[in-house]
Amino acid sequence: MAKVALLPQLDLYAWRKRYHKRKPMLIRKPSDLQYSDVTPKQVYLNRRRFLAGSLAIGALAGARTAGATTKLTGVTKSQYTVDEKVTPLEAITHYNNFYEFGTGKEEPAENAKNYRTSPWAVKIEGEVAKPKTLDLDALMKVAPLEERIYRHRCVEAWSIVVPWIGYPLNALLKQVEPTSKAKYVAFETYFDTKQMPRANYAGIPFPYVEGLRLDEAMNPLALLSVGLYGETLPPQNGAPFRLVVPWKYGFKSIKSIVKIRLVEKQPPTTWNISAPNEYGFYSNVNPEVDHPRWSQAKERRLGEFAKRNTLKFNGYGNEVASLYAGMDLRKNY
Repeated sequence: MAKVALLPQLDLYAWRKRYHKRKPMLIRKPSDLQYSDVTPKQVYLNRRRFLAGSLAIGALAGARTAGATTKLTGVTKSQYTVDEKVTPLEAITHYNNFYEFGTGKEEPAENAKNYRTSPWAVKIEGEVAKPKTLDLDALMKVAPLEERIYRHRCVEAWSIVVPWIGYPLNALLKQVEPTSKAKYVAFETYFDTKQMPRANYAGIPFPYVEGLRLDEAMNPLALLSVGLYGETLPPQNGAPFRLVVPWKYGFKSIKSIVKIRLVEKQPPTTWNISAPNEYGFYSNVNPEVDHPRWSQAKERRLGEFAKRNTLKFNGYGNEVASLYAGMDLRKNY
């Protein structure tokens, strides 16, 4: 392995503490402080190895001890990528919103270390001809795994670029055969107060729920992710099975999914319940529609000093803009 020079390190914990003051109930407003000098992936892996050896994907279920990640094999490169620098692993895994494990950005990585994700099962039900309950091994075999490098834009006006691993959501939905009554897809996160005691201070209702229109869910960009950076998902990033919807604000990409239900009417979503004037059902990335408390015109990419312009639909307009033809995106925010 080639030697990697260490970059100057700043006190990440102190920076994060300054960057986001805790404000239960509402997603916090971004500040103008910079996030920089995060550790390169190779250095991070040398310093903090997640595994004590090389584990094959066939041993996945047994290997999902608390906090561990496993190398994923048989992953192909996808056509879905961006010509942008991928965000270092340290930033992706240590700057998170996962309120079940705390509202501070550094808290999920610390508080989810003992998160148990085995055994795991996801129930797919509702307006479908063939409801299923799939364990993690079965979920891994729904479709071939591929790496997709997506932009991820948080509603708080920061962004990252992530090498996700997974398969299209539509591959799973096609297996259960949605009926003609199915118009929306509702998702639910795992919730256990014993494993997630910090959730009592989050100020939002649990279990966390989200939803998409069926045509949004069937779009090829909508991804069910089981990994990132070549390995299974770390707990703080939504292990073991999460949604990634790259043209929407990050809170739409629900983590640690245990239930998927196809329904006829628009399902409730957690942040829309908590603050409906601030977080709409659609929550498409849109620089033309500001959050009531801050502008969405620009964003700060973690690891960069200058702000950059936010792209409508996070740069995925060619793939998804037609889904919203004729809609007033200011009203349907």
